[in-house]
Amino acid sequence: MTVVEDRPAADEMLVARRAMIDSQLRVSGVNSPAVLNAFNAVPREDFVSAERRAVAYADRALPLGDGAVLSPALTYGQMLEAAATGRDDRVLVISTNGYLAALASQLAGDVNRADSLVAAQGGPYSLILIDGAAEVLPDSLAALLADDGRVVTGLVDRGVTRLAVATKAHGHVVATPLSDADFAVLPEFAAPKKWSF
Repeated sequence: MTVVEDRPAADEMLVARRAMIDSQLRVSGVNSPAVLNAFNAVPREDFVSAERRAVAYADRALPLGDGAVLSPALTYGQMLEAAATGRDDRVLVISTNGYLAALASQLAGDVNRADSLVAAQGGPYSLILIDGAAEVLPDSLAALLADDGRVVTGLVDRGVTRLAVATKAHGHVVATPLSDADFAVLPEFAAPKKWSF
């Protein structure tokens, strides 16, 4: 039996994808042709459940179940613009969904994905993309990063989540916040709780 793709639905998704690029990314400063081509090439609807396909291109985060979230396209666009990913980059994407890794694969020659930092291996990487916000960047992250490598992530800065780029120098990762961004806070990157009276 041959399965025929629902052509009208596929055409609607393509129209929605192009509208996302024009009305969410371009107007918000995501203008790199390579990044926009990556968004055009990767169907966002493939990374959500069947019941969420109709809202895959909405300008908001989408819950995926079990606490996982698909961030807004603009968040991923800002990350990829800040990362300035090149074909020679060796990239690790820490994400519970495959969308950011699929986008990065359009830009870099070698992309690996891990669901968590604990499961990540195979460094050193020249670029690590963390799909969420961190309160702290642990030393285990620095161990996976090449010297002069960079990390692009959300960073919780005084209660506000910001896009940040971190670089490794002298064995330590130092982050620079860039702009406010819509990231889910990741429990695995939470700051240790401090004891107080």
